[in-house]
Amino acid sequence: MRQPKIIDYALLTILSLIWASAFFNIKIATYSFGPVTIAFLRVFFGAIPVILLCYYKKIKIEAFSKDWHWFAMIGFINLVAPFFLIAYGVKSVQSNLAAILMSTTPLSSTILGHFYTKNEKFNLVKTFGILIGFSGIIFLFSDNLLIDQNNFTSALLILLGSTCYVIGGVLTLKISKKKNENVTGSILIWATIILIPLVSFIEQPWQVVPRTDSLISVIYLGIVPTGIAWLLRFKILKDNGLIFQSQVSYLIPIFGTILGYIFLKELITIKVLISLTAVCIGIYFVRRADRKELS
Repeated sequence: MRQPKIIDYALLTILSLIWASAFFNIKIATYSFGPVTIAFLRVFFGAIPVILLCYYKKIKIEAFSKDWHWFAMIGFINLVAPFFLIAYGVKSVQSNLAAILMSTTPLSSTILGHFYTKNEKFNLVKTFGILIGFSGIIFLFSDNLLIDQNNFTSALLILLGSTCYVIGGVLTLKISKKKNENVTGSILIWATIILIPLVSFIEQPWQVVPRTDSLISVIYLGIVPTGIAWLLRFKILKDNGLIFQSQVSYLIPIFGTILGYIFLKELITIKVLISLTAVCIGIYFVRRADRKELS
């Protein structure tokens, strides 16, 4: 690892923008596709750049090795379930709200880490950050202008999707000694396999005549936020480490809110801004505690 340079901060910003851009593109994709189809197309197109990179770097993909059950389980929990839940939820709520709700992942991971790892226990600073962050989410649910009885469940499903990412991350620790490219390629392959029968029987997308913008968005979701972004994440992790890379957590909800306004003219209320601020402050204190523990 090295001291971050201007190029490293530029790459971090690009990664944040890419992941933030997923939310309004999911919204556009829902205009023509169902949630299962969106999940399937994301993992299918996302697998392409990862598999090509593994082939180029001569990295063996172990999707069907003795550890196949781990890859299949992580593929379902870390890709299939959250991609479906987020797409289903975003159909009924603004994409900027989804970005804020999904940004709770670092807070949820801190809670699970306390119970399922040996060296990530709660302390006063982490507890304060978690309380502040989730207070912002609770306050967001009080915004009756954006979250009401018609889409309340959809917002909860997005939160559940963020929790799936956290659980998938914990399970990934079981195969943490394997190369990142191999793990990502393997879980993408299994996610695709799992979704083929589901999308065939539930939604039958070949009968859909999609809008052009929805088609472009779903292809973009697969290749860029799912495939290329993960490869960019690996480069940042390798060059600068986990703490530096984790700073995307602050930027994603901010960029997600801005992009939702620019591309979809989504409403930004005072409660959205307060909730966004609280979540970012909560993440800051959790990350600050992590840095102190590592040092």
